[in-house]
Amino acid sequence: MKTLIALTTAAISGRVAPVLAAVPPVGSSPAPQARGEYELIAQNDLGMHCMNEDFSELVILPPYNTVRAQVIQRRREPNVVTEGLTLRYAFPSNARSADKTNFWKYCPQIFGVALPPNVGLTGHGMTGTLDALPRDGVWEVSGIPITPFDDRGRLQPYPLVTIIAEKDGVEVARTQTVVPVSQEITCNLCHVTPGISTSTDILRDHDRLHGTSLEQSKPVLCAACHADPALGAEGNPELPMLSHAMHAAHADRMDQSGLDNVCYACHPGIRTQCQRDVHMAGQVECVDCHGGMAQVGDSSRMPWLEEPTCGSCHARTGFEFEEPGKLFRFSRGHGGVACLTCHGSPHAITPTLTAVDNVQSMRLQGRPGTINDCLVCHTRQPEDNFRHRLFN
Repeated sequence: MKTLIALTTAAISGRVAPVLAAVPPVGSSPAPQARGEYELIAQNDLGMHCMNEDFSELVILPPYNTVRAQVIQRRREPNVVTEGLTLRYAFPSNARSADKTNFWKYCPQIFGVALPPNVGLTGHGMTGTLDALPRDGVWEVSGIPITPFDDRGRLQPYPLVTIIAEKDGVEVARTQTVVPVSQEITCNLCHVTPGISTSTDILRDHDRLHGTSLEQSKPVLCAACHADPALGAEGNPELPMLSHAMHAAHADRMDQSGLDNVCYACHPGIRTQCQRDVHMAGQVECVDCHGGMAQVGDSSRMPWLEEPTCGSCHARTGFEFEEPGKLFRFSRGHGGVACLTCHGSPHAITPTLTAVDNVQSMRLQGRPGTINDCLVCHTRQPEDNFRHRLFN
């Protein structure tokens, strides 16, 4: 937890920018936009972020969402731009979070810091600016504390964020992308002892099985003991990491859930359907890429950092996929363009089954799917064949 706390205490002041004035939604079925000097494309890093519904007893994940963006200066040979611009973000239908969750009430007990309302653990809020990461060729905002409810109280696990690129105070490009979030961690499929909450049922089971006294220590952060790379939490090195503990302990039990997809017992979920991309449309299931629960719970695997690669399944002569030693979400290829930029987020590789995830590709090229119209970034149609290779 040292990583998150260090980020929090260093970042709270001065990071929340004014709300973007009158930012209209791009729409769900727009014609391709008129192209200017710059193109702005943004994606969520994971395709779904989970958060607890209640923070008073048991905590797995806080509200914490990340968006990465690239700015392309359109030329015959385009440039990836990471300086000289300001990138601002805002949520047209989701300007606040503090009245939708009790996270801020219990944050001092859980994470050791009192946060201003609507400000997350990295100091970013519901409006603000993206940071340039020149080494990666991207702009990023992490730790956005968004919830799956809009400002009218409606459930919306796939809200849109508007991002505007400005040069000398003048807008030069804008886009919208999904910032997915869900509270659908359905422990209550199994933990349903009458008269007590689901969280208390879990803590009592843990105390009974492992000789702990967690029920008397509420609120309990699981990652305080079980290391979790998703939070930068070191945990207790003598205990299994959180992902190992959860998957290994439940692997033999989930056949009793009655679910066609047992992953949706804990991951969002039966209603949210976070696996919604072109793979799902092609009948590729979670286990086809990630393996079964026992494999995911293998103690030799590093959670969140050892994930399936595109090259494990895809093969095409002359094509390269992820950079060596990097995940899809961190890799770049053609001209330094991030894989996310053209293909979309993990679990939301375009074209997606959810129309809202296709908004950006519709705006850019008039059709859903991989950004494969060269004129999105090039001012002239290239004469040579497209090279799906690293940095070519």
